[in-house]
Amino acid sequence: MNKTIGVIGLGIIGSVWARHYNEAGVLAGAWNRSAKPDFPQWKPTALDVAKASDVVQIVVADPPAVQNVIEAILPVLGPGKIVIQSSTIDPVSSTEFKKRVEAAGARYLEAPFTGSKPAAEQKKSVYYLGGDDALIADVEPLLSLVSEFRYTIGTNVHATTLKLAMNLNIAGQMQALAETLTLVRNSGVADDLFFKVIKQNVSYSGVTALKEPKLKAGEFSPQFSVKHMLKDMRLASRVAACDEFPLLDTVRECLHHADQAGLADEDFSALIKLLK
Repeated sequence: MNKTIGVIGLGIIGSVWARHYNEAGVLAGAWNRSAKPDFPQWKPTALDVAKASDVVQIVVADPPAVQNVIEAILPVLGPGKIVIQSSTIDPVSSTEFKKRVEAAGARYLEAPFTGSKPAAEQKKSVYYLGGDDALIADVEPLLSLVSEFRYTIGTNVHATTLKLAMNLNIAGQMQALAETLTLVRNSGVADDLFFKVIKQNVSYSGVTALKEPKLKAGEFSPQFSVKHMLKDMRLASRVAACDEFPLLDTVRECLHHADQAGLADEDFSALIKLLK
């Protein structure tokens, strides 16, 4: 391991990754908009993280937040520095950020991921990497510390689009699961029986397995929040040729209603609360 890494954004996933990096002895800095001074390798600013690190990994909420980080760290970007952008953003924003980083002399890798908090804790995140092969090879040893699979997708545009597509698939499955479970509950079928039966059905999925405990317990602490999935569906709606996708429109509106109902910070499986 010949590079150090700094993590900017210590939310549900970023904080887990940063602790893994710290345990491996490669974390050079960490920063979050809401101060966490007791966090390992805490730095007072994003700029200080970028100064201290060979590689800066950005894990924040949305394109405006990424833009703010890049503007903050630009003064110390240059040859030898690498920016790994792991927030879920849109292709247009990604292309603009890549241009700005590369204009400063640094290298830029788009690296969105899949896998919620349990996967991150088990070092089983999955990355979709958009960048050239040499850059990916340079950061592979670092990313392998926090992930199980790393797929080379193509360009930054390919990686960001694939990530939004994956989240659309997940959100659609969650809405279907919520409606299916509510349907059988209303008829008197017990949750235990429903989940036993669906395991033998072709529709059984990783989403069902992950959300079964939450749905049965009515416990919606966030593994992936309503507000973040809503943001992703809004970004997906702005991708070229996606303005008339019925499922995308439907799940975006369902998430919007959940957000308006005060569920923004709950797990997106809380969509079931909107059903009667």
